[in-house]
Amino acid sequence: MKKMLRLRNFLLLLTITLVTWSCSDDDDVEPMTANEMNIVQTAQAEDALSSLVAALTTADNSEGTDLVGTLSSDGPFTVFAPTNDAFTALLNQLDDFESLSDFDTDEERAILTSILTYHVVSGVAASSSDLSNGMTVTTVQGEDLTINIDGDVFIDDATEVNAKVLIADVEASNGVVHVIDKVMLPQAIIDALNGEEMPEENGTLVDIVVATEPLSLLEAAVIKADLVATLSSDGPFTVFAPTDDAFVALLEVLGDDYNSLDDFDTDEEIALLKNILLFHVVAAEVKSTDLAAGQVATAFENNSVEIIASGDTFVIGDASDTDANITGVDIMASNGIAHTIDKVLLPQAAIDFVTSLQLKTIVDTAVATNDLSLLVDALVQADAGLVETLNGEGPFTVFAPTNAAFAALLETLGDDFNSLADFDTEDEKALLTKVLTYHVVAGTAAFSTDLTNGQAIETVQGENVTVVLTDNGVQIMDATETNANVALADVAATNGVVHVIDKVILPQEVLDMLAAMSLKTIVEIAVETDDLSLLVDALGQADAGLVETLSGDGPFTVFAPTNDAFVALLDSLGEDYNSLADFDTEAEKNLLVTILTYHVVSGTAAFSTDLSNGQSITTFQGENVGINIKEDGTVHVEDASADNATVVMADVEASNGVVHVINKVLLPQAALDAL
Repeated sequence: MKKMLRLRNFLLLLTITLVTWSCSDDDDVEPMTANEMNIVQTAQAEDALSSLVAALTTADNSEGTDLVGTLSSDGPFTVFAPTNDAFTALLNQLDDFESLSDFDTDEERAILTSILTYHVVSGVAASSSDLSNGMTVTTVQGEDLTINIDGDVFIDDATEVNAKVLIADVEASNGVVHVIDKVMLPQAIIDALNGEEMPEENGTLVDIVVATEPLSLLEAAVIKADLVATLSSDGPFTVFAPTDDAFVALLEVLGDDYNSLDDFDTDEEIALLKNILLFHVVAAEVKSTDLAAGQVATAFENNSVEIIASGDTFVIGDASDTDANITGVDIMASNGIAHTIDKVLLPQAAIDFVTSLQLKTIVDTAVATNDLSLLVDALVQADAGLVETLNGEGPFTVFAPTNAAFAALLETLGDDFNSLADFDTEDEKALLTKVLTYHVVAGTAAFSTDLTNGQAIETVQGENVTVVLTDNGVQIMDATETNANVALADVAATNGVVHVIDKVILPQEVLDMLAAMSLKTIVEIAVETDDLSLLVDALGQADAGLVETLSGDGPFTVFAPTNDAFVALLDSLGEDYNSLADFDTEAEKNLLVTILTYHVVSGTAAFSTDLSNGQSITTFQGENVGINIKEDGTVHVEDASADNATVVMADVEASNGVVHVINKVLLPQAALDAL
């Protein structure tokens, strides 16, 4: 029996308007405290809300849905958070749903998304003191909730049972959470869950397919080929409907590249699937008693099936050598009739397609070669149309790194790149694209006999590779110090040739990009440097967004006082300042901000080679610092006090500037006056 949430019910949900939110990807540098957790992190930290977290994650398995990212963004949001028991109670009420993992189709996850967004109010963090009896609030799902205060606080949804607020006013960095004892349901979901099955005699051919479990793959194919509207129209039509077993048999014939209908993912393949399905449709109502031997035109233009007498019944002939048996007849629909068959009928176009599968493009060759699976993953992960390009006419020459070659590259890149999936930002995908296109030569299929020693070949990336012929074979020279060896040459493809190599080759452009990516921000450098821990504490204590500022693009020049420098400052301030935590009033924090911003120069990354004796530099605080370079090369930084600071470590390069470590906290005149 199919899950009760059928496609027909799901179509009802298409009228529900969901709000699309944007999420923030700001990174916090400092360790998180309780009041800094966002709504998702707050839920993750509570065992009683683990089912809510699982539900959000399950809903996000559908493309284009990112509830976790949304509820991690700035907000503000008000979230009514059902407990684990509440989700258990909901699942107990639903047929065929024993756990949240049973929401495993896009249709079912869309329902789950509607339920979850019915628990969210966007644009306000409404604490219990903001709620009043009879008050209505509009949810992100689009329907309203009503507040009912009768001793306790209850939330009225579209059901007859209200949700009770168990724990109110759980504050998060981007809103407030109220824990409730029930999963609330909007009217749209109730309508979908309570929808009665459509009588077959009143349903269209699409409804018949949807309601018949052995035709689930035909249903999926009709949706994928965008024929739902066609087969729901007036007709009349006759459909020879292949069973699931028939589709499974077809996929087996197509080979390893077609394990499911999802593998029909190119425009050409979807067009083929559409034509195959139209080959099963006759534009007339033909009952079993009307069948007669002969050719019958199908909805696939210029293509006919053959009705062949076989004993007391008929079989259906197509362009293949195997006929289809009729397994069920005269399934009546409002717009025609269906007969089930045990084989997917194939027109000549499909036969030609199956034949073409024996010829492999460069991408097909890589896909069929186990030791090139990471190359295929890389082409997909780059998300730059490389798969489509290398499936094109060509010709191309491709130097294809083995799995071991990619594994070695990932190991070289460090902990941030444990798999190719870690190339997930726009910049990282661009870098991966440059790496991959450095392995491709366009416009020629260069076999080993075409290569000469010292030959320079321009790649699609733009830089050259050089061919090196040795006594042991062919090597490919890149911008690194290690050449790649050709492990397997001259793998012919329909659109070029592949040479398998034992190393991922890298152009100079990529080496430069990797060097830049390895740099940390100024704040990250400070956090990772033990002797700058008090500077990090000071930035946090100032509570003025300095951490975020110095984590930004920059560029900045920062004179960073050591821990001893801060200790010396605290000693000089007297008994009222035993630690940076003693800067706890608004005036003291403003003073701390004044001091810290006096150590920052904005708009430039001034390395030691950019500094000159007597130079005066305007700081972010507004006053100037002076540069005093001694004869021995020692650099001193002059502030408004009588004592200069000495640069004890210069030119610590960061991704957003440069840090010079100094042995004294610099003090502007404004700070001296305040002190």
